[in-house]
Amino acid sequence: MVTSSAFSARYAPAGHLFDVGGPAAFPKSELVKPVAAYLNSNVFQKIIKVINPTLNFNSGDIAKLPFIESVANDPDLNHTIESLITAHRADWDNFETSWDFQDLPVLRDELKTDTLGATWANWDRYCRDNIARMKELEEKNNRLWIDAYGLQDELTPEVPEKEITLARADPRKDMAAFISYAIGCMFGRYSLEVSGLVLADAGATVEDYYRIVAEKANTVASGQGLVASGGEENLATGHQPLATKFHPDADNIIPVLDSEWFEDDIVARFREFLKVTFGEASLRENLQFIEESLGKDLRKYLVSDFYKDHLQTYKKRPIYWLFQSPKKSFQALIYLHRYDRDTVNLLLNDYLREFQNKLQNRRQHLYEILASESTSARDKTAATKEQAKIEKSLTELADWERDVILPLAQQRLEIDLDDGVKQNYPKFGPALAKIPGVS
Repeated sequence: MVTSSAFSARYAPAGHLFDVGGPAAFPKSELVKPVAAYLNSNVFQKIIKVINPTLNFNSGDIAKLPFIESVANDPDLNHTIESLITAHRADWDNFETSWDFQDLPVLRDELKTDTLGATWANWDRYCRDNIARMKELEEKNNRLWIDAYGLQDELTPEVPEKEITLARADPRKDMAAFISYAIGCMFGRYSLEVSGLVLADAGATVEDYYRIVAEKANTVASGQGLVASGGEENLATGHQPLATKFHPDADNIIPVLDSEWFEDDIVARFREFLKVTFGEASLRENLQFIEESLGKDLRKYLVSDFYKDHLQTYKKRPIYWLFQSPKKSFQALIYLHRYDRDTVNLLLNDYLREFQNKLQNRRQHLYEILASESTSARDKTAATKEQAKIEKSLTELADWERDVILPLAQQRLEIDLDDGVKQNYPKFGPALAKIPGVS
């Protein structure tokens, strides 16, 4: 309806909704795709600017424009528009916000190689080749309509590369997506064994994960590299995951802290994911590539930036929720679809209280360092600084436990996914990271 850029149209298969902000046209069924090709041609752009040289495009203006139906029978046009639609849909499906997302491009056999850096270079080439191919197809589409309307003296078919709306390789964005996918695998939303969503229902469990993976694996033809540990029968029970692959977090709680205080620490789990996907031999090289792409240390990104990126990707409707103390001394992620009434109890007893115990033990160790005559002045200064930080954290966490987490754990809240994030998120109050407009 309103655009400061060029007019554009999108082919919408059955089942899609529209409203006045993005009106829809309904040609005869055999003309739907040819009309889409016409509406996205530079011939249409030229004519619509004559009819309506404003920022607003209403259905009445669109309906006035002439359409030569005979062009719709051109097999060359139909092949071109099918190729364009297929390529753009495949491009959209490369990202996890697509309904039809299956897997991450950099983990596909046709792109994946020994290291993540070399694999990303393949992805970069793929994107550039795809853009070049789409430029060629869009120019071909323009040429067909220019010839049909006899506008060879008025228009040229060229399309600037910047107007091709396919994904472009970007190391920072692509490594953030890689980390997001890895976290999805940590929670069982995705799996390295099978494509598409795995756990996406309310209250889903690890047992559900192994069952679903087994069912999906059994639907593919044998010989595709899916090997069950202990046989398919054991796999289906949820006790034996597929061999040599990455396993989901058992309790749906992944601590995101300033150091590796827990075995299932998010950085430790990500390192494990890298080992599984690209091998242990290239782990150091792959971590270096990721950190160079992100422009910062991996832990700093996960502690400070991941959730910001997640909120932006999911438009402030996160599927992973961050439990966060007021001054961020304690942080832990959970997967919304695996939440149950005992999740906060587990967080309290197995992580928050355990973390406080670890901090107290560390504080005692620092006391001993400071009391030792053999400790250098430099080490004492560092120990004093760390000790002060721990004291502040312990005070903060004790207050947060008493005032927020313990009462919340005692409530054993139930949520209904159908209510959506905007209704459910505020129920947890200051237990969760603040989201403007939602918290």
